[in-house]
Formats: sequence, C-alpha cells, structure tokens
Amino acid sequence: MNYTEKLQNASVLGAAGKMGSGILLLTAMEMADLSLKPENKGKHFVLHAMDVSSEALAGLMKYVKAQVVRAAERKVVALRDVYAGRADLVDNSDIINQYVEDVLFLIRPTTLIEATYESTIIFEAIKEDPELKVKVFKQINQNNKKQPWFCTNTSSIPINQLDKNAGLDGRVLGVHFYNPPAVQRLVEIIQAEDTASELVDFANTFSKNLKKVVVPSADFAGFIGNGHFMRDALHGMHEAEKLAKKYSFTEAVYMINKVSQEFLIRPMGIFQLIDYVGIDVCQYIMSVMNPHLKDEDLHSSLLDKMIELGVKGGQNFDGSQKDGFLKYEKGRPVAIYDINKKAYRDISEIQAKCDAELGDLPSTAKPWKAVVGDKNKDEVLKAYFNDLKALNTMGSELAVKYAIRSKEIGEKLVSDKVAFNENDVNTVLLTGFFHAYGPINDYI
Repeated sequence: MNYTEKLQNASVLGAAGKMGSGILLLTAMEMADLSLKPENKGKHFVLHAMDVSSEALAGLMKYVKAQVVRAAERKVVALRDVYAGRADLVDNSDIINQYVEDVLFLIRPTTLIEATYESTIIFEAIKEDPELKVKVFKQINQNNKKQPWFCTNTSSIPINQLDKNAGLDGRVLGVHFYNPPAVQRLVEIIQAEDTASELVDFANTFSKNLKKVVVPSADFAGFIGNGHFMRDALHGMHEAEKLAKKYSFTEAVYMINKVSQEFLIRPMGIFQLIDYVGIDVCQYIMSVMNPHLKDEDLHSSLLDKMIELGVKGGQNFDGSQKDGFLKYEKGRPVAIYDINKKAYRDISEIQAKCDAELGDLPSTAKPWKAVVGDKNKDEVLKAYFNDLKALNTMGSELAVKYAIRSKEIGEKLVSDKVAFNENDVNTVLLTGFFHAYGPINDYI
C-alpha cells in the first residue's frame, strides 16, 4: 500500500484537542491536495475526527474552516492550477470556497471509536497517559482488520513501551508535533526497536509534505525536546529557589525569568515557558521520564507545590495564556504568584529593585527578535557573550551559569545517544522552541 492509499482512510484521535485539532487540519489539507491530483480522480478519501466531546467537535469544525480559508488565500495562485479545468470557478473567492468545501468534505466528526476500525493510518493526540494510549491502541488493533499504522504525538512516553504493551508488532511510531502544529515547523520522529521501516518512510514523507523540519530522536523517554526542556526548567527553578533564600519568592522568580529571557536572548523566560506548556503537564512529563533515568532525579517540589495550590498554567482552547507562575493580561506578564501569600504580586512593585540587583545588560545586547533576524547572528552572539562574561554582576553570573548548564544538557543528550548528533539538539531548540541559537555552541 503506497503513501496515497494509506491516506485514503485516516483517523485522528483527540481531534478536538489543542494538538489534535492542528494535526487534523494539516492532515485534512494534505488529503485534499492528494484527492485533487489528476491521477487520484475517482478515489475516495475520508478522515475521521474522533473525540469524546461532541460539543468540542463542533468547535473544531469552525476552527478548521477558518484555518483552511486562510491557507487557501495564501496559496490561491497554486489552487488556480489545481482547478484549471473548472470553468465555473472564475474569481479567487470561488476557488477559495471550493477548496474549503473539498477539505471539509473529507472530515467525519465522531465520538465513536468504531469509526476508526476501517482506517489504515491512525494519528493519535489523546491525553499523555501511557495506560490510556495502550488501551485505545489495543481496542482499535483488535477490531481493525487492516493492520493500521499508529502515529502517536507523545512528547515523552517511550514508543517501544507503547508497541509492546499494545501488541502492535512494530506498527507504531512517534510523530511528535510541536504546539501549535499548524504553526510550529518541527516534528520529532521516534522509532521503536521493531518499528516498520515503511511506517518511518511514510511519516517522513508526510511531515515533509507539510513543510515540516524533521529531526529523528532515539526512543528514550522525553526524546530531545523534553529531554532538554525539562532539565533546563529544573535548573531555572532550582536557581529561583536558591535566590528565594535571600529575596522574596516573587523577586526570585522575576529575576530568573528575566535572566533566562533577556540575558540569554530567548523568546520567553523559563517560568513563562513552563506556564505556556502547563505546570501540571511539566510535572507529568517529568514523572513519565523519571523511571527511565539512572543517574538523576527529574522532579520538582516547586511544581508539586503550585499544583497543590491549584495553579496550573496552560492555555485556553483559543491559545490565550492561563495564569501560572505569572499572571497575564493580553498575553503579557503583569504579576507573579507568591506561594507564601497564595496571591499574585504586581511586577511593578518589585521590578526596579530586581533590575538593579541583576545589573545592566552589556551594551552589545539586542532583543531576541532582532538577533533572530540578523544576517550576522553568529558574530553578534559572540560579541554579546564575550561582553556578558566580562561583567561582574549577579545577572551576568546567573546567565553564564545557565548557558553552561544548557550546553551540558544538550551534550549529554548526544553522549547518551538520545540525539544522534549536536546539530539535531540545536535544531530542536532553534525550531521547536524558537531559540536564537542552539545550546551546544562556543559562545560561553
């Protein structure tokens, strides 16, 4: 069965969720594009959008329609060639409307798992729970006579574990999209011991057709992305806890967040990133990874405390940020949660003091966005970090220490053979986390 045949009957599990909706959107457009090719005329394509909530599925279809309209507007010139034989499609609006209709026609929203029993490819984006994934995979596998392939969007669970426990005989692969899938360009592909080579080939072709940057990872809990992020986050939280012995907790969080963003030239501070992913999600990922680690304890009592207090962060369905370590207004941090007083404290109350304690940035400092777009980025970063190391301030010392730790984490992923080379680690952080530079570098 070739690539096109595999995609003639597909399913997305967890289709109405944060990750599933993006995967469904991308898959629907890829299937529509295939169906519109002359050689596929007359072939029937169907995409089952399976989720437990019928209400959420209704919202999903509105989301998909809006996104397909935008995608069609961007590629209307190419679509003119696709619909060249249609004399009834004259204006751009006619072409856009037809493409939207063709994409939506493929999608079958359903709350019934039985709808997946005829699919040859299953994209899974349900809750990050190994027992639940195995249960669902088993049920589909036992009732689907077509020996379907499973592409799981897990960001932390070993693929071999899912394969063995669900009895899939190598028909499962980690295809880890980054959030949000419709925007993020990175996909980590993780194959288990017995993963079929044809499935790996399919996933690579599928990802590249979606214009994704593909990075392979060894099948070790957390893979490259979370393997680096979880340890990087732990370092930031540990440094904040140390500072909290001298300063207030809110001051400590503010300073480490600023160091990890402005001093390290990242798009957001580490506490903002933890909030974005979700405090509870970070805690869970660490709990999944920890049993597989021999020489370290990937656990944060600070995350435990925040969850006990009911502060979880994460995002709303529309992508807006929920409050976590920081409180947000229009997407911008305005306050920091005080775990002692169980209330948020305005950043304006502590900013001047904390900024003075950290000290100024080097005169060569540029904001993240300017560095990312600079044609001479490497020279800019070398000059900046040379100046940063020369400073004798608390901010520079914390930043240098953080950068060294980040590099150590990246190098260990390579030495532990989680990543196949240093470039793969850097690509994940550059593409999946939007860093201005990879952690494995010669700047420090």
